[in-house]
Parts: sequence; structure tokens; C-alpha cells
Amino acid sequence: MTTRVDRGGLAVAAELAHFIEEKALPGTGVATDAFWVGLSALAHDLGPKNKALLDKRAAIQGQIDAWHVANRGGVSDPKAYRAFLAEIGYLVPEGAPFEVGTQNVDPEIAKVAGPQLVVPITNARFALNAANARWGSLYDVFYGTDVMGGLPKPGGYDKGRGARVVARARVFLDETFPADGVSHADARRYHVEGGQLLVDDMPLMQPAQFVGYRGHPKAPDAVVLCNNGLHVELVFDRTHPIGSRDQAGLADVQMESALSAIMDCEDSVACVDAEDKVAAYSNWLGLMKGDLEETFEKGGKPMTRRLADDRRYTAPDGTGEVVLKGRALMLVRNVGHLMTNPAILTRDGGEIYEGLMDAMVTTLIAMHDLQRAGGNSVTGSVYVVKPKMHGPEEVAFASEIFAHVEATLGLPANTVKLGIMDEERRTSANLKECIRAAADRVCFINTGFLDRTGDEIHTSMEAGPFSRKDFIKRKTWIGAYENLNVDIGLECGLQGRAQIGKGMWAKPDAMAEMLEQKIEHPKAGANCAWVPSPTAATLHALHYHKVNVFAVQNKLKASGRRAHLDALLDIPLASYRQWPQDQIMREVEKWRR
Repeated sequence: MTTRVDRGGLAVAAELAHFIEEKALPGTGVATDAFWVGLSALAHDLGPKNKALLDKRAAIQGQIDAWHVANRGGVSDPKAYRAFLAEIGYLVPEGAPFEVGTQNVDPEIAKVAGPQLVVPITNARFALNAANARWGSLYDVFYGTDVMGGLPKPGGYDKGRGARVVARARVFLDETFPADGVSHADARRYHVEGGQLLVDDMPLMQPAQFVGYRGHPKAPDAVVLCNNGLHVELVFDRTHPIGSRDQAGLADVQMESALSAIMDCEDSVACVDAEDKVAAYSNWLGLMKGDLEETFEKGGKPMTRRLADDRRYTAPDGTGEVVLKGRALMLVRNVGHLMTNPAILTRDGGEIYEGLMDAMVTTLIAMHDLQRAGGNSVTGSVYVVKPKMHGPEEVAFASEIFAHVEATLGLPANTVKLGIMDEERRTSANLKECIRAAADRVCFINTGFLDRTGDEIHTSMEAGPFSRKDFIKRKTWIGAYENLNVDIGLECGLQGRAQIGKGMWAKPDAMAEMLEQKIEHPKAGANCAWVPSPTAATLHALHYHKVNVFAVQNKLKASGRRAHLDALLDIPLASYRQWPQDQIMREVEKWRR
């Protein structure tokens, strides 16, 4: 039986009330009564609007189902189908050209392209690993994955594999940071002279790639380089097992990897009550205050994980300091508009819409970061990713929610930046108007195959049998979806203000395959893409050194490309009215394996 306390007309689970009043509120400057009154107003004033939007979803879906039943066997007339979608309000008219006005966006989102991690917020160790995945060892990820061919043999260090790792890392350095007249593979000495990095007394072909160093300029402990906005640190240590065998003493190549990380309160977790929500919110609080720690055993020894420090270097001229962030920029993913949660009950005894609760509590918690130096955001922003929104009205509603939250918490307008996940068909088909609905706070749009395919099927289920997964990927709609997301994002001025992202690599152990295939995301003009682990982030960072994403985006803008809406609306049905029995069994057996 849940113990509840009355707070502003809300029946709040006692453990959640205690967390908010004793842990989340202190230090923010927000009065306890003001918080609860604001949350109560959010629940009781905007809750009915939330319900109305969900009712509209259901009504539109019912109309689409009925249309497909009447036109079973596929859409024979695309013009009639599109006219029908417009008639029922599924498609809205596209307005005049515009550009977003989002301000105070951190450089990890606005200025630099790179990998993005997504991690369950309920696991403190995973969350810390993701935050600390801003930097990763190229040596480690080459050695420990199938990128080098197979996996390392158990039972000790494989010197032959290690030598191949070092050689491959040197190839990366030659390709990315070439020196004039000398290969990194042959280099015996790195030193700083006259503000330049010299490799065996030869300068880099692009001297401006040298950012700083640590230690003595004639024999530095570390050298930091930069390409396409991403940093690489060369670590020198002749006492290290690898460095002692290396002609230049190069012990490691540290890659700036996960520029950003989404701390997930939605898909990757199951927070079904107050206890679960407090666990999630507690970890977010620790990240925002900078004091989250997790102790665990590894190899029979206790270890404590905490947030990494920033990295500090001497400037090339030897007079100033260069500071690079040691942690990924953290975003938090709230739940969508659909979910409710019994952690709080409204006056009528119904569960609060969980998205309303998430909006107020996660933003409150992020205020701890806004009030400390050297924290998550250097621009005074809070980043919230909002999933599973259907069309412009629901995006506008999300913006309205955060405007209420900002007013309640005393934050400047548009402090909260909104990530719009383009994973629902109605959002994809109206993406420009979705962006317009949050034009002063949008910081992120993205695509994702699995969720988007799920909604594609759900929306048109009555149209007939869908193609198998492998064939759906070959259908017209998926290419239009991926291209339209980039095209509209660029049209709306997201370049330099927001991320245009691509979805998750869903095979966490297939790193060689990922290294081969995921370069297509930056080539498509996406300035971030999701990865499932810190290891994957370090490998995916290689792609952003090979591809200058902003140059790709400039070419796309100059081309005026715009994928066609009719292609997006082409339903990926099978070419037959009923799956053959042998194909049904193949699909069943594939998933059973």
C-alpha cells in the first residue's frame, strides 16, 4: 500500500515527496510550496489537454483504419490517399519558410559533429560510463573488438595483435594529422618548438591542428590535436608496457568520442511507480550536481566510478591553458505524452501524466547544474529529449509544458531545449511544422528505424500484410524518411543551432560491421548518430574525422534537395495479400533464435 501525502491538491507517494523536498529542491532557490503549486497546476490545467491530444490520436487512427478496410489491398490512388490524410487533419498545410531561433546552445550540439550515447538512467554505473565516454582509447577498442579480425585470445596479452593495433592507429594519424615529409609510423620523437608540434623535427601539414600539450615541450607527456572539431590526445609514457616498446614512447591514442549522451527515462527503463522514479531522478540529480558515484567489484576488487575531470593542457605558445571537457554533454529523455504513473494522483484519483511529472522534476534537478561552474552546460541550458509525439500539435504542447515549468521554477524563457524525436509517421509527414511549433527551443531531431517502422506498421495495419523486416528497409518510404529529416532540418536552419541525428546501431558486438556501415550517417549530413556503448562511440568517432559533416550539409543546402512526401507515404506492404506459410515460419524461427 503506497503511503501518500497531500501536496497542492496532489496525492504524492511519500518517497517521491521526500526526495523532492529533501534532495532535489535544496540549493535551487525554488520554494517548496511554489514547486508543488506549479506541478499541481501543470497536472490539473494541462492534463485535460494532454488527454484531448491522445483522444485525437485515437480518433485519427480510427479513421485511417476504416479507410484502409474500405480500400483493402493497398493504396491504389496516392493522390486520393494524401487528400484523405489532409481531410482528417493527419497532414497539415506547410507554412512559409522560416529558421529556428534557438539560442544558448552548447557547442557539442551546435558546432561539432560526433557520436551520441543513449543509456538507462536507472543504472548509475552505466550512466557514469556514458558520461565519461567523452574520451576513449583507440588502442583498447581496436584490440578488444572484432575490428582487427576476430576477438583477442583469452589468457594474456597478444603481442602480435597489439602490434597490428599500433600500426592501424598510426595509419589513422597519417590520414588525419599528416606531418610534412614523415610518417607517424616512422616517428621517433614528438616535441614542441616555437608554438608548433614537430614530428621528427617536421611540422604538421596543417599546423593549426595542434591544440596543446602536457609536460615538458621537448618531451611532452601528452599532445592534443584537433580535426573537424574533434580532439585526439597522444599519450607518451616509456614506462607503460606499450610505450616502452614503442619507438616514440606512444602508449595510447585517446579519442574524443561521445560528445553527448542521452540519460534515458523512457525506452531503456521501466519506471512503473514512485520507487522506480526516485531511483531514476536520484541518478539524474547526482549527474547534475556532479557527485554521483557507484562502487562495484571488478576482478574481485572494489572499484568506484565517478564523473571524469576536465582535461588541461598548456597552449601551443607555452603561455596559456587549454581546457577540454572530460564528460559528454548530458541530455535527459522524458517519457512521451501517452504514459501515466501512480507516483502522483490528481484530484480525481487518476494517475498523473508521467511526461508532465518528468518535465517538472528533471528540469528542477538540472537547475543544480545551471548554478555551478564547470558543469554540464556552459551556456545555461537544459536539454530534454521528447519521444513519441504525433504531429505539430503535440510538439506545441510539449513546448507549452516547458514554458509552464520555466515560469514555475523562475527560469528564463527557452532555458529548456527540446529534442524532437522523428519516430512517429505523423511527425515525419509534418516535420517542418513540428519544428516550427518549437522553433525557439528545438535542439535536436533524429531518425530511427525500429520505432519509426513500428509506427509505420501500426498506422497502416489495416492496409494489408507488411513486408518482412529486411524488405521494409528496401522500400521507398525509408529512404524518403531518412532524407526528408535532413532536408527539412537544414531548410529550417538547424545547422549551427541543433543536432540532426540518426538512429542506433543495434548490434553492440558487431563493431567491424559498424565501422564499415555507420559512416553512412555522417555522409548523409547527420551531425550525430546513436551508438550502444562507449566502445562503439570511440570507433564511430573515426567516421567524423573522415567526413566533414558541415561541408556535407552545405552541399545539401546548395543542392536544394527535398525528398518527396508521396514517397514517405508509400506504405511498405508485401506484394501478396497473405504471407506464404514458409515465410511466416522463417520469420518465427529467426526471432526464436
